[in-house]
Amino acid sequence: MYYSLPYYVSKPGMAKELAPIIEVENGHGEKGSFMLTTVRMGRANIYSYLEAKFRKYEEIYPIEMILSEDESEEEYQVRQLQLMASSKLNAIEVAYRKAGLPVHYEYKGIYVMQVIPGMPADGKLKAGDRIYQIDGQEFVSSEEFINYISQKGPDEKVTLTFKRSNEEKKVTLSLKPFKDEPNKVGIGITLVDDKDIVVDPKVKVDTEQIGGPSAGLMFALEIYNQLTKEDLTKGYRIAGTGTIDVKGKVGPIGGIEQKIVAADKAGADIFFAPNEEGSKDSNYQEALKTAREIQTKMKIVPVDTFEEAVAYLEKLAEKK
Repeated sequence: MYYSLPYYVSKPGMAKELAPIIEVENGHGEKGSFMLTTVRMGRANIYSYLEAKFRKYEEIYPIEMILSEDESEEEYQVRQLQLMASSKLNAIEVAYRKAGLPVHYEYKGIYVMQVIPGMPADGKLKAGDRIYQIDGQEFVSSEEFINYISQKGPDEKVTLTFKRSNEEKKVTLSLKPFKDEPNKVGIGITLVDDKDIVVDPKVKVDTEQIGGPSAGLMFALEIYNQLTKEDLTKGYRIAGTGTIDVKGKVGPIGGIEQKIVAADKAGADIFFAPNEEGSKDSNYQEALKTAREIQTKMKIVPVDTFEEAVAYLEKLAEKK
């Protein structure tokens, strides 16, 4: 019954209040709450597969729809956590700039997201390793890291200094041409910047092991609300979802139906859903359909940008 199948199953997760996990130094309080919403996702076994077949708002996905090509489950988890980390950085930048406060970044190195089989890093590096030196040199961006490597030829060696589980390690690798790009050499990793955001007042966002980028909008709203005197919640329980980029644009996510169910169970009054500029099959339209099916009293609000969400809340009357 518990043999793993080549599928993943998703089901409604939780709606979690953000005030306990986001703390702006000397930030302002709120009468209501902002909540992120989650989807529970896991590898299917026979039991969970059959359950999902017959339960509404549970979905079955072939494994190739979840994992990228040659990506292991460990690498998938690292990718999800890194997407969450990037989402937090974007949300902080959007909220602080909206509040008229400066934002700076401190580059620390790169994170290994995936190791390509058959390339020099295979078996030497793993997803989650943080590389901060090459041949004893530090860089100020991942572009500089890539440029340094690309200037070398096949079989030339580079020594990487990296951290794994807070332990410093070194490895020397010989560069090798990529299978699909024989004129390009490398060590065979996909990477993302490791950087800290520097703001005043300081902000702490503790998401533990929650992964993915979909809480970006709600993070930004909670952070901005703590930065400003006016309480945007006005006593309401406000849930929602949507990625956010550094310009405040809200993007679509997966599992909107399950998130509507989770928010309704948590007693949310309002739910922000990505509008996708009015697309007929947008997250917002899917959210409306699910809201009607479960007969929730929760108001579904379409948004394309962080500014739109703030403007909606600013015009909202206080909850009686």
